Amino acid sequence: MKHSPDSPSDSADKKPGFFEEAERSSRDAFAIWGPVALLSLTGFIVAWMFVEPAPPGYIKIATGSKSGAYYETAQKYAEIFEQEGIDVEIIETAGTVENYELLLEDNDVHLAIVQGGSKPATLSGRSVEAIASLYFEPLWIFTSAETSASSLNDLAGKRVNIGPPGSGTEALMVRLLASNGLVDPVSGNPIDGKITISREPNARALEQLKGGQLDGLCMVTSPTSPLLQQMFAMPEIKLMPFRRNETYRLLFPALSAITLQEGIVNLKENRPETAVPLLAPVANLICTSELHDAFIPVLCKAANQVHAEGNLLVPPGEFPSLDYIEYEAHPAAVDFFESGPSFLNRYLPFWIASFLNRTKILLVPLLTLAIPLIKLAPPIYRWQIRSRIYRWYGTLRKIDQEQLRSNDPADKERLLKALDRISTELSEVNVPLSYMEEFYNLHMHIELVRGRIKGWELGTEEDKDENESDEGQG
Repeated sequence: MKHSPDSPSDSADKKPGFFEEAERSSRDAFAIWGPVALLSLTGFIVAWMFVEPAPPGYIKIATGSKSGAYYETAQKYAEIFEQEGIDVEIIETAGTVENYELLLEDNDVHLAIVQGGSKPATLSGRSVEAIASLYFEPLWIFTSAETSASSLNDLAGKRVNIGPPGSGTEALMVRLLASNGLVDPVSGNPIDGKITISREPNARALEQLKGGQLDGLCMVTSPTSPLLQQMFAMPEIKLMPFRRNETYRLLFPALSAITLQEGIVNLKENRPETAVPLLAPVANLICTSELHDAFIPVLCKAANQVHAEGNLLVPPGEFPSLDYIEYEAHPAAVDFFESGPSFLNRYLPFWIASFLNRTKILLVPLLTLAIPLIKLAPPIYRWQIRSRIYRWYGTLRKIDQEQLRSNDPADKERLLKALDRISTELSEVNVPLSYMEEFYNLHMHIELVRGRIKGWELGTEEDKDENESDEGQG
């Protein structure tokens, strides 16, 4: 009898050994889980490209003169940052105007303390965000004891120092004096000699005020300023009240109308002797968009530690806040003031918390790729293992069909050898325990076909033993 190329014997001879099939089957896990791992890794790599770079080990903050409140504030912040392993470089400047100039320049100064109401027009093209308002810093106008003045109009014809060039005091005084028709709003120069302006540092101007060369000294500073404390102790000068401070508050939204209570500076000597209405901008901590987001919670924490205790003008807890800010609040600052420091920032060191916050974006590929693939992989793996076993059923069926068509002993012998080869190869297969049912089902079906070839009838194991015994006796 001629055998077709697709006969079971040819199939058994040409088909790769089942042991080789088993080797491929043992690689099925890698074939399934490998792409899962590869796709997940690819997703992580792509996501990593969108992770914000690690923060630098230092920041620069533009402040003011070393004798000013801004510089002192920055020094306190630097101590807190040092505890987190971050260096702070404090940039001494002439004041708010120069601070804005540094923020506008293409350099690595992205943080500054500025005076409210001093926003330059050139800032419109630069992204600036507010971190917090820190404290009221009133406009203090001291005059000689002989000078009678209770409003800016009363300074007409007087010699007044409005602060050094580039300072927030100068910028504010030009706006206020211009609104009263005393100076030109663009040049800042007196109009028709209505007032005499000087722009000296506060310490030098104070000596001139004491010596009679000046009638008034203007400065914007914190009520805790050491220079301010000295001036309250000098009987030859006095603090001018802003009797129209509520009017100025309405005209200039960045300013606040406040009151210095009687005796608050020195209760024993009752200074000031009466409550003094004042006009006050607010010191603001601002940053450009280039400042790393990881620094914002630390800055908010530092501001809270330094300013939350209050001062002569406000009770504890009033500052820092997101009130009185001139720019849109930084999202991280909003989160801090609404919910407090995050869990990571509360319990972990800065650098560890920063790393974990930055890598949260890597959860995206984990959720969108890894989890669905992990759920899908077991069914695919199960199908692949079963498909390996089920392939032998095709060969087994061909053997069974051929034995039905032929009674030639030579054909039966060939078919039995094919079954023996399958059985031998199956004995070398290492099948996972979860798939042993399919494995042993194949074994039983091989024996079923073997029995048919040998002429066994479907029956019990005793029938099979009797048939084998008869064959032995024959």
